Amino acid sequence: MANVRIQIDNEEGDFSLDTTFAEVVEKLAPKKRKAVLGVEVDKKSYDLSRPLSTIKSPSAVEAKVPSAVEAKVPSAVEAKVPSAVEVKLLTFDDEAGKEIFWHSSAHALAQALKRLYPKIQLEDGPVVKNGPGYFFYDVLLDEKINEDAFEKIEAEIQKVVRENHPIHRKVMERKDAVQKFKAMGEDLKVGIIERLPADAEISIYEQGEFADLCRGPHVPSTGKLGVFKLTTVAGAYIGGNAENQMLQRIYAVSFPDKQMLKEHFRLLEEAKKRDHRRLGQELELFTTSEDIGPGLILWLPRGNIIKEELETWAKDTEAAHGYERVTTPIVTKEKLFYTSEHLPHYTESMFPPMQMDNENYYIKPMNCPFHHTIFGHRPRSYRELPLRLAEYGTCHRYEDSGALMGLMRVRAMQMNDAHIYSTEEQAVEEFKAVIRLHEYYYKILDIKDYHMVLSLRNPESKKYHGEDAMWKKAEALTRQAMEESGVEFIVENDGAAFYGPKMDFQIKSSIGREFTSSTCQLDLFMPMKFDLKYVDKDGSLKRPVCIHRSPLGTHERFVGFLIEHFAGAFPTWLSPEQVRILPVNEVHEAYAKNLADELRKEKIRVHVELPEESLGKRIRSAEKMKVPYMLVVGDKEVEANIINARNYFTGAQKEFSQDEFLKMIQEEIRLKKITAMVKKQQ
Repeated sequence: MANVRIQIDNEEGDFSLDTTFAEVVEKLAPKKRKAVLGVEVDKKSYDLSRPLSTIKSPSAVEAKVPSAVEAKVPSAVEAKVPSAVEVKLLTFDDEAGKEIFWHSSAHALAQALKRLYPKIQLEDGPVVKNGPGYFFYDVLLDEKINEDAFEKIEAEIQKVVRENHPIHRKVMERKDAVQKFKAMGEDLKVGIIERLPADAEISIYEQGEFADLCRGPHVPSTGKLGVFKLTTVAGAYIGGNAENQMLQRIYAVSFPDKQMLKEHFRLLEEAKKRDHRRLGQELELFTTSEDIGPGLILWLPRGNIIKEELETWAKDTEAAHGYERVTTPIVTKEKLFYTSEHLPHYTESMFPPMQMDNENYYIKPMNCPFHHTIFGHRPRSYRELPLRLAEYGTCHRYEDSGALMGLMRVRAMQMNDAHIYSTEEQAVEEFKAVIRLHEYYYKILDIKDYHMVLSLRNPESKKYHGEDAMWKKAEALTRQAMEESGVEFIVENDGAAFYGPKMDFQIKSSIGREFTSSTCQLDLFMPMKFDLKYVDKDGSLKRPVCIHRSPLGTHERFVGFLIEHFAGAFPTWLSPEQVRILPVNEVHEAYAKNLADELRKEKIRVHVELPEESLGKRIRSAEKMKVPYMLVVGDKEVEANIINARNYFTGAQKEFSQDEFLKMIQEEIRLKKITAMVKKQQ
């Protein structure tokens, strides 16, 4: 049997194809084996119990081409296992490791439920990123499960953990799997099997007396799981279709130890304090109105300042990186979207058409087709490429009213959009430059925890359009750029746009809440649909590559994220109100107003709070609005012509001359400074 060379960190060794990953870990990384939950090869996760023959090309160190979506597992010969493989060990510290841990936790929850409620039927138990738990299980049971039952369910789960059942994976023929789950009384599982594609592999995971239909991967044994807490029970329809049967959805969280569980709930409480919807109202940043409609944001003056500061920053940054600005209308004839194939494929996310001049017009849900039209309005030369067209375009997308959520899910949005048209030879470097632009913004905003997600197509799905060769090239170029960027990324199958692979940036706030901040795409499909061409050096006509990018996403979602990230205490350069002046009484008003005028001349955002209320009440008001600098003006300040400034973030109080204070705050704004004390507050 052929051998394969495995590398884990700096250790290497040769192993036969029937060697399991667990045996490889024992040989090359014995000190780490207790913490290892699974392994990763070329962004694909595997059970430790799987043999090396499971690895399918391309996973050789030298071959970096995206693989096809898994159907039936091929034999070792068909799979063409590479001769050299780099294996990453997955622990709970890794996102993919957490996925395995929580996926296995869902099985432990299901096993406990089966023990306590023998007549229960199980439907599905996935991992979820944003919800009342990190995983759930949908179940069918006549008896209503409520919070009174949580304690006994949690106790039974911990019993499953203590029993430390080895977790085994089996592949079954469809008829055998149907027979097995029918015998178990699991009709919902039978329905899932019957809906699977004809060539789909059917794998079963078993632990003790429990078995479940699952793709995996899973931890080696239930003893690898830690402590659990059920969070809530909700209703859910099978397949999300309201015409189907209603199930009970049981949410839970789990962690390796009690301290991590405790910290999780502490952060949840902190997240409630940082909720952008609450802070947005308290800080007078935005509002909505039933008279205008759900998901349509009204930016108040203070919130609009934040939005415009971000937009100005983005425009200045893009200008320095060679972008050119364009402006496009928000409505268009429907023909444009038939050309792009957003009609009919994106119809459900578009506002209904309006009829004018005997034609249908649509409000635009995206800017791309307009920018393609601008590129194609005249002949182009290779000398013009890369051409970077940018627009803070306003788009409207229909979201179901139940999915709308503050600034995070809206129906009208203003997008930090741009499209880069390049030669194929320039595409990878341009895509890497887009990634670096994300990193620049995140560094300034003190966003340290982020990664990328590469979403590929499923060739078996009918939702994707374009030729196979085009998809393979687009996926290969995207993956190459992401790998060369050095930024961590994971791969998800079947999540691409209908016309090409996409890359999402996932960012975490200062308390660890994860958000999708932007989507970027390397697109070969739209240039073909819009018949975009340029004249190359040799005089031949060629199609450009189009890169879609929006590093700061939409104003709505990104400001919503920043509200939570900074807990509403924006750094001075972003703060709607940078200075508040508090004259102690009426005799100090003239000095306060003159000081404010001088600061406004230097473009400092300042407000004078006149002594209509007590000084203590006005101080509390400034603190509630999280104003970076509070200047109290009394006899001493007037007589000595000085400033007594209190820093919101540190609580420090210091005297300045007017020139010293102005120089200090201008430098803080120029550097877009976030001090250590701001981070401490966060």
